[in-house]
Amino acid sequence: MPRTAYTPSLPGLSTTGDLDTVINWGLGADSTAYLAQMITAPDVHGIDLERTAVLYMATGSEWPETRLLVEDFILPLLREHGVRFVQLSRSGHLKADGITVLDDSRHPETLFARGPWTLWDELESVGTVPQQAGTRKCSLRAKGDVGDRWIAPAMGGRPFRQVMGFNADEAGRRFTDIIASKIPGRTGVYPLIDWGWNRQQCEDYLWKRFGVHWPKSYCTFCCFPVSMGALPAHLERMRSHPDIAGEVLRLEYTAMSLNPKAKLYGKRTLLEFFDPSRPRDRACLEAFKRELDMPWALYHVRRLFLLSASGERRPVMRSTERVDLGRARQLGQRLISVSERHGIEVEHDPAYGRARSWVRRRRETWPMAEELFTTAPARVINKQDKNFEPAWDALISGSTTQLPLT
Repeated sequence: MPRTAYTPSLPGLSTTGDLDTVINWGLGADSTAYLAQMITAPDVHGIDLERTAVLYMATGSEWPETRLLVEDFILPLLREHGVRFVQLSRSGHLKADGITVLDDSRHPETLFARGPWTLWDELESVGTVPQQAGTRKCSLRAKGDVGDRWIAPAMGGRPFRQVMGFNADEAGRRFTDIIASKIPGRTGVYPLIDWGWNRQQCEDYLWKRFGVHWPKSYCTFCCFPVSMGALPAHLERMRSHPDIAGEVLRLEYTAMSLNPKAKLYGKRTLLEFFDPSRPRDRACLEAFKRELDMPWALYHVRRLFLLSASGERRPVMRSTERVDLGRARQLGQRLISVSERHGIEVEHDPAYGRARSWVRRRRETWPMAEELFTTAPARVINKQDKNFEPAWDALISGSTTQLPLT
């Protein structure tokens, strides 16, 4: 059964019908600064705490220090003032799976960093990484959509305010948010922009208030630090958490095994930033090797790059099939041997174990097809886009290579 939003019947908890304000809290310095400042004097900021809910949407891969800061400084503040804190997540991959309310309380004790579904689960299962180009679809999927699906039935079309923590350096996001809003009765509120508080002012306020530096809040595998100019700080964060670095390196390595263009930072990989001659970098690389010590699979991957009837490029179609399961070395040696015997181009990465055989490389112009066999950690599921086989047959006349690999 799909999970939907609900309100627990707890003593002293207002019903959703009492709400007139929703505050989006992303755990980062900006929205945290607003929340701490507002709670100090809610009346001054036009907030009735009894009629307010703070929403947090868990993506599943928040940094450990952010979770600790939240539980040490902000949850006690919410408890002290009896602020309703609602923690949400997606329930599954499909929209039909609904959302899960992880906690709904005026006395929150714990930050629930993950729910039954996480962005990491989705990316790893299909063998990809977040994409830098275009909108932040991962954020919309794991945060925006989840919050909207709780808010819409809770408000039932009644007028309400939704407070967004965009700082004064992000004034353009106000207009993007206004255009994107689809919930009846919603009015977006952007206090940090109105106050003129930029990122540095938010950080300074939290330092003065709590005596701590409040770091950026984002997923451990986020691709945007490079475009935000924060890549050096991001890499230092990785070096402080080598086990996390190892996991993210595995995510990227798996994605690049299936698609060499799936680099975490567009033209650069996370892996190339770690120098094995440096002790802290070496710890990350050793953690990466430990992550690779698991069952591997041999995959048959096909892609189609098609044009619409009007000549526009269509979304890339993909078929991923697990052919066999085993250890990295065993599968790699077999793929290399069979490919060489059939005169098929093959690549091997002796450092980390991947073997990749190119049956058909993509061309420079659309329409085109790509086909390969590759070994990778066995975390990717079988998945084929709808109508893939007829489209494949139509483009290449049914010419699918069958290598004796099983």
